[in-house]
Amino acid sequence: MRYNILGYLIGEGFKNVFKNKRSTGASLMIMCATMLIFGVFFVLGENVNSIMKQIETQQGMEVFLKEGSLEKDIQELEGKIKELDGVNKVNFISKEDALNRMKEKLKDKQTLLSGYEDNNPFPASYVVTLTNLEKSKDIQDSIRSFEIVESITTRDDTINALINIANGIRIVSGGILLILIFISIFIIANTIKLTVYSRRKEISIMKYVGATNKFIRSPFIVEGIIIGIIAVLLSIVLLGIGYNVVSDKILNSAFSSIANITFLQFSDMFDLLIIVYLILGIGIGTVGSGISMKKYLQV
Repeated sequence: MRYNILGYLIGEGFKNVFKNKRSTGASLMIMCATMLIFGVFFVLGENVNSIMKQIETQQGMEVFLKEGSLEKDIQELEGKIKELDGVNKVNFISKEDALNRMKEKLKDKQTLLSGYEDNNPFPASYVVTLTNLEKSKDIQDSIRSFEIVESITTRDDTINALINIANGIRIVSGGILLILIFISIFIIANTIKLTVYSRRKEISIMKYVGATNKFIRSPFIVEGIIIGIIAVLLSIVLLGIGYNVVSDKILNSAFSSIANITFLQFSDMFDLLIIVYLILGIGIGTVGSGISMKKYLQV
């Protein structure tokens, strides 16, 4: 008996979806727009976080040591830096290594450094990479407190810009998502109201013969959920196609090779995205349906 009731409720939900094609189409368009806009900000945020992680492992601050520092003090400094919260790796660059690195950068103009082998002007240093770019300033302040540290060079402007971009995307996507959720709920509520209004006599008869509010409400909630799930499927397909096209063009451009960055594959974000989309789609559909039924069921 329970299976028959469940089948009836689901069947009625599907009938309602296809009975009001224009209204259903409007609801789908609004929900798809909501999810696509959210999806764009979602993949942007995920890629910014990924790029930040790449920079954390590739780029670090360079800690220059005072001339004449003792070997013992240099080794102790390495241990102290490694103990700092947020430090990933610490690599030592000797004076000779620093000179050779500069020669490599100059390439065919290495003769400019001839004669510096005996009087090497380049200081020894540590290259420090981080596990969290947001801790960069605190780590720099801690390192500067050590006696044998002469100076520190880092890309603070790049780090701060990335952090601001990431935070901005989170705030903007959150605000836009809230606005679009309210619009979607309003549209779906009004769409289902049309169905409820057209069946108001049928609903009155069902209430008269003893049908519970829950039983009457269920097909319309199923309708909202179905609209939400269809919107999820359409949105995930459109977003996936669009993301792959755009990311391939960027990766094949000169910018990608110069910046030495890679983007996430859509499959890497798919699991989390589908969960968020289903919560959004089913949640919006259920809430919109519930709102549309209040007047008629006097809940």
